Amino acid sequence: MDPAAAPDQLGFLLARHGRTMNAALRQALGSAGLNPRHASTLVRLHHAGPTSQQDLLDILSIDASALVAILNDLERDGLASRRRDAADRRRHIVEITEAGRAAVAAVESSIAAVEREAFAGFSPGELEALHGLLTRIHSGPADPDCATD
Repeated sequence: MDPAAAPDQLGFLLARHGRTMNAALRQALGSAGLNPRHASTLVRLHHAGPTSQQDLLDILSIDASALVAILNDLERDGLASRRRDAADRRRHIVEITEAGRAAVAAVESSIAAVEREAFAGFSPGELEALHGLLTRIHSGPADPDCATD
């Protein structure tokens, strides 16, 4: 392999742009008092509606102890609540609060602003193609390098 070509390899390009996007998202979400993992969980919860903690684990593909820590933080900040499922006392139902819904609106606005700037030179078709390709990348969600906290 040509050493000069290394920075143009897809892995290096994705890593470089991933770091840049991660920094921009952290800064934008920080204004709402959230980090990417908290924001992602809150947005997914908002769109899923009240759901069991186990189903949320499946949706997010994260470790159970990581989800518990995230939910503890979201509960402490009044953005989500957990309650026992009346039909099955072993299950916890997680639900977004009114303050959580307001936070989701701020998160989605912040993310949209970051994306508008980052992808300003892309056509809608190119963005759709990029999204489709990126969702097909095989990576392990438990990989510590993939963590967004």
